[in-house]
Amino acid sequence: MTEAKPLSASRIAVRTALTLFVFVVVFTGFLAGAYLWTKPAIEASAAEEKMKLVDEVLPRGEYDNRLLEDTLALPPTPALGLDEATTVYRARRGGQPAALVFEAVAPDGYSGKIRLLVALRADGTVAGVRVTQHRETPGLGDYIEPKKDKNKARPWISQFNGLATASLSPRDWKVKKDGGRFDANAGATVTPRAVVKAVFRAVEFAAANQDALYSREGARP
Repeated sequence: MTEAKPLSASRIAVRTALTLFVFVVVFTGFLAGAYLWTKPAIEASAAEEKMKLVDEVLPRGEYDNRLLEDTLALPPTPALGLDEATTVYRARRGGQPAALVFEAVAPDGYSGKIRLLVALRADGTVAGVRVTQHRETPGLGDYIEPKKDKNKARPWISQFNGLATASLSPRDWKVKKDGGRFDANAGATVTPRAVVKAVFRAVEFAAANQDALYSREGARP
C-alpha cells in the first residue's frame, strides 16, 4: 500500500486561497442579492419620509405632478446660506408652476446653523416654513419647532404661512423688537432673528430666479 504524500506548504496555501475566494464570491453574491431585494423598500421609505416633511410646508392639493421626481440640483448657494449642493423640488398644477420647495440655512443661530425647508408659491406667497435641524437652547430657542412650541394653536413658525412677500418691505422682515412684523419670545430673540433673516433671503433668491428655477433642465415625471 502506497503511503499518501503530505501536501506541500504551497499547495495548502493555494487551496486555502481558493476556499477563501469562493467564500468571498458567494458572500458578495448574497449581499448583492439582499441589497437588490431591499433597495425598493429602502427607496420607498426614504421617499415617504421626504414627503412627510414636504407635506408640512406644501399641501398635496396644491400640485398634481410627481414632486420628488421634478427636481433641480443647485450648486452651493450663498444666498440660501448653503455651502453644499442641494435639491429644489418643483410643484406644478396642470403643467403650470405652482410652488418651489427648497432648503435654506440660517448660519447665525444662537448655537449654530439652523436648517430650514421653505415652500414658496409661484404667486409669491409663502406656503410654509419648517426647521429641519438646529441646536438651539432647549426650552428657550427651540420653540421654532412646532412640536416643541407650547403654542399648539398657532406655533411661532406658522407666522410665515400665507405671507404675500410682494407687499412686505425689507423692514418688515424683522422681529417686532427690531421694528419688524414677527413675534419673538422674550429673552430668546437671537434664534427668531436668524430664522426670519434666512427666510427673507430665501424668498428673495427664489423670487429673483423663479423663471430659471422652474424652466431649467431637471428631472421630470
